[in-house]
Amino acid sequence: MAQLQARGVAKAVRARHCCGEAEPSRPRHGSNAGPNAAGACSKGDDVTTQADPVVDILAEEWDAIGMLCSDLGAEEWQSASECPGWTVHDVLSHMVGTERSLLGEQSPPAPEVPPPHVRNGVGAANEAWVDALRKLAAKELLEQFVDVTGRRLEQMRSWPTSRFDELGPSPVGTAPYREFMNVRVMDCWVHEQDIRVATRRPGHRRGVAAELSMARIASAMGFVVGKQAKAPEGASVRFDLVGDLPRRLDIAVRDGRAVVVRDLHVDPTAALTMDQEVFWRLACGRLPGEAALSEGLVELNGDLPLGRRVVSSMSFMI
Repeated sequence: MAQLQARGVAKAVRARHCCGEAEPSRPRHGSNAGPNAAGACSKGDDVTTQADPVVDILAEEWDAIGMLCSDLGAEEWQSASECPGWTVHDVLSHMVGTERSLLGEQSPPAPEVPPPHVRNGVGAANEAWVDALRKLAAKELLEQFVDVTGRRLEQMRSWPTSRFDELGPSPVGTAPYREFMNVRVMDCWVHEQDIRVATRRPGHRRGVAAELSMARIASAMGFVVGKQAKAPEGASVRFDLVGDLPRRLDIAVRDGRAVVVRDLHVDPTAALTMDQEVFWRLACGRLPGEAALSEGLVELNGDLPLGRRVVSSMSFMI
């Protein structure tokens, strides 16, 4: 068939996660509304498995991905994404592999000859899962995604609340498990958007997962302005984002540090205006700064050399 109609998978997503009809921007996965909600129970008198709110946000995001992929055509699955060397199929394989690893499954061996886009150990580990799952048909891969995310939700909803306070390794260093899962929300939302960009299916630009993800990306702009663009002492940079989640973000270099400020009462040294999609694509390394500037995707005002330097330095993800 020219069009992959994975309706059985889509129904499985709805049946397992949804609580009636709702917009994609709302948790639709049996969210824990109180002590007697689904997934909440007591173990003894002092330990309650009331899932952390981040679990419901993950459930929303995984549901959005499942519903998006259930409607992709065969050619769309093989569309090149902006992740170097990866198709849409590979992007979903990466997410499946990550969640399987978090369930404790052993990673497959890495390819004997790593592809050119693999530049570090994290990339090699990611590529191992992508390479191992590449042989799966799209429908089977989507079924694996639905299965593994369902098992992850069941796992996290069975944990005591204290589990989310435990420190452990994460992509941002040692952090509480809750913080790690917030990073997972952002990572999955960005990969969902990777699929949408590759297949020209825009959507899910607002809602809890989108807001959390955009906020996390925005929080890195101090590092971008100060460390990567090397804005001088006293300089300030304004990001004006337009789209479904408009945002104004002011960064000022004070006492040698570039920090978010709420009291920038003068015109910024440099001002950048762009759509929220351009913002996350630049920050996540999907869109080169030079390309964004040459294509007119970013409007610059004020100190143009500083503005161009910031745009060209926005990628902060490895």
